[in-house]
Amino acid sequence: METKKLSQLEDKYIGCKGTPKRDRYEKEISDLMIGQQIRNGRIRLDLTQQDLADRIGRKREFISRIENDGSNLTIRTLRDIVETGLGGTLRIEVNV
Repeated sequence: METKKLSQLEDKYIGCKGTPKRDRYEKEISDLMIGQQIRNGRIRLDLTQQDLADRIGRKREFISRIENDGSNLTIRTLRDIVETGLGGTLRIEVNV
């Protein structure tokens, strides 16, 4: 059986980099990764979703939504979650 790299499978089934379908896919993956990083940080600090929500003045449901779908976050809200809620540092990288 021939082993394939993930990028080869993505090219075959989703489309090559730069195509609209692949761009949407990579954005969705990036959004999910943000939510997962927030969840991982919260768990590492032994916080419940309610604990984190209380720290930033939001509802638990808001934290749940962010952890499950990190899209539609403003930078201000993301900074509040990371820096105020989790005590971390937010670094954003832009690649052109």
